[in-house]
Amino acid sequence: MEEDEKQTHGHDGDTSFRLHMVTWNVASADPPDDISSLLHLNSPKKPDIYVIGLQEVYSGPIRFMSDMAFDDAWSLLFMSTLAAQEYFKVSSIRMQGLLLLFFCKLEHVPFIRDIQAKYTRTGLCGYWGNKGAVSVRLSVYGHMMCFLNCHLAAHMHYASERVDEFEHILDTHTYESVKAPTILDHRLVFWFGDLNFRIQDHGMHFVRSCLTNQTYNLLWSKDQLTMMKQKEPIIQQFSEGSLDFQPTYKFDLNSDTYDSSGKKRKPAWTDRVLWRLRPNASERDEEDDEDGDGEERALVRRKAKQQEEDEAFPLKIKQESYTSIMEYGISDHKPVLGIFTIQLRKMFDSPLVRLQAEGDWSADIDSMVLSTTLQPFPCSAWDWIGLYRVGFTSVSDYITYTWVKDQEVSFNEQLVQVYFSKEELPVRGGECVLCYYSAIMQCIIGISEPFTVHESKVAVEEGMFPENINGLDKATAS
Repeated sequence: MEEDEKQTHGHDGDTSFRLHMVTWNVASADPPDDISSLLHLNSPKKPDIYVIGLQEVYSGPIRFMSDMAFDDAWSLLFMSTLAAQEYFKVSSIRMQGLLLLFFCKLEHVPFIRDIQAKYTRTGLCGYWGNKGAVSVRLSVYGHMMCFLNCHLAAHMHYASERVDEFEHILDTHTYESVKAPTILDHRLVFWFGDLNFRIQDHGMHFVRSCLTNQTYNLLWSKDQLTMMKQKEPIIQQFSEGSLDFQPTYKFDLNSDTYDSSGKKRKPAWTDRVLWRLRPNASERDEEDDEDGDGEERALVRRKAKQQEEDEAFPLKIKQESYTSIMEYGISDHKPVLGIFTIQLRKMFDSPLVRLQAEGDWSADIDSMVLSTTLQPFPCSAWDWIGLYRVGFTSVSDYITYTWVKDQEVSFNEQLVQVYFSKEELPVRGGECVLCYYSAIMQCIIGISEPFTVHESKVAVEEGMFPENINGLDKATAS
């Protein structure tokens, strides 16, 4: 418990969050049986947030069409594994082989808002999604963050093209937001993926000698991303930890042996995790305000407001670990982990809605939810409250739901009773929670404490537990 307290609370009322990031080119392979070490599930320090970025998830036509209708095997594995650890999938996006998943502890879910997921194609003149970027952007306790998973052009001689692709992604990857319409407008940006930068100039013999002797530092100056950072201003804005792990590409399958095929590709740090904390607005921007046009003045005003917010609600980031996991051999790439501590001052610390299950719940009686509005938010006729099993995986993993406006029994401005029909409740009962989903905000804005839905006495007495009983649903039947 003392360790958890040290991990969670920073100085002067600031709060620390542990972020566990994974990037892995899985080379069209099916997922492994066990991802415990990939997620550090046996570590005493539990992350608040998991972000998983994969590249080359298999996207053959038959598999891809089925994945469009259902979650792919990789997503299902991460969802089931992390749900068992009480993590919730907040958002995900897939563009052919690129997949990005964002999970967090359930306690943080009502404080994660402004969620949008986007993609940008760069392969084959921008028409094919074999290369490009997918992103999830959101606010965490009011701080705008963007997670950008990229798969850039391959091959040794395309370093400049990779930079061009990245700049194109930054220029065209936009969001429906006044506060942060572009990637670089976000307070904190993570750029990761198979960036495909290689080690140039050094010959194969020298590279392999450095790897054998673990003198990785002798290779850093010829790493193309490091070289590009010296001359490309946009890349200079991004930070990266030391490459103190062996290059993660290219391996023979199911081994720790670098490419022994006829091509004998040179090892490289293709798989990377970088980050950018938004710089302070400069005095020059403010000076330019006086002579600029209306659009420029609006931009400067926005930056000035950002500056005020940054000073009132500071955010710091520290990388705790940057390494690879060598035990996985299903791909010619090894996965790379970046573990961070993010210390921030919350802009708000209470949810918009508080939910409470009233009285005893079972499939024998109609039930009520007490919904209390704690702060104003944009309501809609499409807002709903869902009933979930404890350990649910995502917002769509509900047992049942009810429309708030349709099922209001009594109300005033702050307090609403919402009705659940007994026919919709699980006859077998179980430990459950209630979640309020805002249709306009497109996120969960309130979660109840766990409570027990009791097993139906009527069903027990009458032996009514066949598959066709009223109230059985996907969660109950399982």
